[in-house]
Amino acid sequence: MEQRLSLVTLGVADLARSLLFYEALGWRRANSHAEVAFFQLNGLVLALWSREALAADARLAPAGEGFSGVALAYNARERAEVDTVMADAEAAGARILKPPEATEWGGYSGYFADPDDHLWEVAHNPEWRIADDGGIALPY
Repeated sequence: MEQRLSLVTLGVADLARSLLFYEALGWRRANSHAEVAFFQLNGLVLALWSREALAADARLAPAGEGFSGVALAYNARERAEVDTVMADAEAAGARILKPPEATEWGGYSGYFADPDDHLWEVAHNPEWRIADDGGIALPY
């Protein structure tokens, strides 16, 4: 298996609500299927699909509460961009879980939850360089 990620699928409670949220962040949908939404990211795809359908596809029960153990992340090119992205997310309907703050590892980050409580970290890591296409090359 190659060391890469191709797709992140979020199981959502209300596809229309989630679409409005991500579109309010400025993201553009890449398909027109009624049951699933795809967003082309830099080298990977984010999919929004009903929680029930996603669970059924994986042969799991859709019920579950609390932290899912998954966090998505957006890395900013500058510290100030973290504040801007967090403010835009909140304006779009996100719930701020941790306002941006300096980190022990020398960066700056905050967390928000989307309408289905999927966790997003917005961070600036001064040691990571972000390419023009948004890709990150780890410094090792």
